[in-house]
Amino acid sequence: MSGPDISVVICVYTEDRWEDILAAVSSVRAQSYPALETLLVVDHNEALLDRLTKEYKETAGVRVLANAGPRGLSAGRNTGIAASYGEVIAFLDDDAVAERDWLRHFAAAYADPNVMAVGGRTEPIWASGRRPDWFPEEFDWVVGCTYRGLPHGRVKVRNVLGGNASFRRTAFDFAGGFATGIGRDGDRLPLGCEETELCIRLTRARPDAVLLIDDRAVIHHRVPGPREHFRYFRTRTYAEGLSKALVARSVGADKGLESERRYTTRVLPAGVARGLRDAVLARRGGAGRAGAIVAGVLTAAGGYVVGSVRARRGGATYSVVGIEGEAGVEGEAGIEGGRR
Repeated sequence: MSGPDISVVICVYTEDRWEDILAAVSSVRAQSYPALETLLVVDHNEALLDRLTKEYKETAGVRVLANAGPRGLSAGRNTGIAASYGEVIAFLDDDAVAERDWLRHFAAAYADPNVMAVGGRTEPIWASGRRPDWFPEEFDWVVGCTYRGLPHGRVKVRNVLGGNASFRRTAFDFAGGFATGIGRDGDRLPLGCEETELCIRLTRARPDAVLLIDDRAVIHHRVPGPREHFRYFRTRTYAEGLSKALVARSVGADKGLESERRYTTRVLPAGVARGLRDAVLARRGGAGRAGAIVAGVLTAAGGYVVGSVRARRGGATYSVVGIEGEAGVEGEAGIEGGRR
């Protein structure tokens, strides 16, 4: 099958997700468009590193390696980029499984040489078996999934979503790697936006770059029980506000909040109206969804204010790091050394 060679990077950090990790790897190995390789990057967990090394030591096309940078998802992804050989690097969450044609849809989009990144659609698998009545689809990004308001089909976007995304290798030559200090760090506050910052940095470095989402490239993402509760919803939306403040500091508020303005002025008010309509019609969960949208907006806004103040005072930092060197100057540097 013609098309680019694709390396798949899966960043892992806890043995609690052992079965999920095995399922993620199996879904990559079952692709209709075969991956060149699958890289499991273990985030500073020696027990998990040893266990996965033993599990896959005789499995062709699967490599297990340790995160070579500081603890966190961004450094793990950078490690995978530097160690991979594919023309395209795809990222899959460790608690998700990809549909059989996931990579085939990614590969087809890269026929256009200006395409630098392609993302897909992420569907939730709720631990309870169904969506909580109060949980609005507009906030499915809280649990790492595609949310109501994103365009349908194969369309141009400002940024792809990191748990189901791919980048042309040369994108990292232009823009550098994922910034550390923005995204997730194991069990700490669930920050995000590292892929947003990278995508904006990429289009600034190469203005003709095309970034796409193809909603036929589908993965299914497990949502654990604790993330179905409002407490996590509130924590995650607050953390998103903190992250957006760092992104705005990195790339400027105009670009950093470009998509969010449409989301907050069009998508969310429509969601509140739907929830209130459902409440009037006595449909289950309508008032809860409307209330959750309002609470999510206010909590994220609070996080943004706090994050902005911290950034101005120098209490919040991020770095774009070199894989084989020291942390670069804020907003500079990149993937050093290429393949290993």
